[in-house]
Amino acid sequence: MTIKLNAVRPMLAVNSIDDTILFYRNLLGFECVSRMGGWAALRKDQAEIMISLPNEHEPFEKPALTGSLYFNCSDVDALWDEIKGRVNVVYPIENFFYGMREFAIRDNNGYILQFGQEITDPAQIPPPEMD
Repeated sequence: MTIKLNAVRPMLAVNSIDDTILFYRNLLGFECVSRMGGWAALRKDQAEIMISLPNEHEPFEKPALTGSLYFNCSDVDALWDEIKGRVNVVYPIENFFYGMREFAIRDNNGYILQFGQEITDPAQIPPPEMD
């Protein structure tokens, strides 16, 4: 039997459902496709995330994630130009040695969101940094 995983939809704990929906809708173009009480589902194109108020069964001080959410996009430069002055930037747009052009921001809860696009011109890929 082969079991396929079709998609991953991260579930992020947030302090405010309303504020988070506004951030993702107004800055990134997400649509709230479902909402029930302290939970909502957001979608833009093929990207989906779920948000929820903290679960009463687990301790919660503040939103935290040891990694980031990485979104592949079709025009990372256009997205960067559209939002760069309205968000908390982790790092600005740049080309990386692993063949991606990307940038990272923080959402209204502090989660790191990375947006990237594959570099198609090998001449634009910088060499790896040596320690």
